[in-house]
Amino acid sequence: MTAAERFRSAVERSDLSALDELFHDDVRLYSPVKFTPFEGKPMVMGLFGVLLRTFEDFHYVGTLDGTVETSADGTGAPSTVLVFRATVGGRSIHGIDLLQVDEAGLIKEFTVMVRPQSAVHALGEAVLAGLVADGLVPAPVAP
Repeated sequence: MTAAERFRSAVERSDLSALDELFHDDVRLYSPVKFTPFEGKPMVMGLFGVLLRTFEDFHYVGTLDGTVETSADGTGAPSTVLVFRATVGGRSIHGIDLLQVDEAGLIKEFTVMVRPQSAVHALGEAVLAGLVADGLVPAPVAP
């Protein structure tokens, strides 16, 4: 079973311990709601704890496999795109998870893209609230 297949199964079962085994210690997760990536396994695992609670009716609907260029010389990393549908705060979301795997079969880089924009805003608000509640980020300061 590939890393992407194991990842999909773990997400569908909401199994955080199985996810923990799949991420590289230095994993980076690029989110549609934050400019800089979430970095390192502890932060990414904390984020997944929030995401698994936040998404409603989450399900994968497709898979695409290939490579993503990772260096100037054109070297590519094995990559999988998982297409999903979900709901957050009453907003329907259509999105993809792009997983890039290292030579050991661990997820080294993870990019999430979602649409439409109204869903991105609903997701951002829900994730921020969850991260604050779990003590992973400080509460925003009101102006």
